[in-house]
Amino acid sequence: MERFCIYALIVWNVIVFAMYGVDKNRAIHGKWRISEFMLLLSAFLMGSFGAAFGMEFFRHKTLNLKFRLLVPAAFLTNCLTIWFFVKEI
Repeated sequence: MERFCIYALIVWNVIVFAMYGVDKNRAIHGKWRISEFMLLLSAFLMGSFGAAFGMEFFRHKTLNLKFRLLVPAAFLTNCLTIWFFVKEI
């Protein structure tokens, strides 16, 4: 079960990373975008590493103060959540 959770977290963070890349590409080409709410929600739902890496790798939303504050907050929240569940096992 623990191994499944680790794999699920990895896959989810790759998906979140890809979401930032897709949104950046759509922004460049003037197409329909992924909402800021969805990008931030995905970070808070255990995808903060993928979100942070996607922001830096794609240079997307790095100047947006909301993202500069909330993605690290999501990372801290995700770390505390993982710590809580590992401690309980």
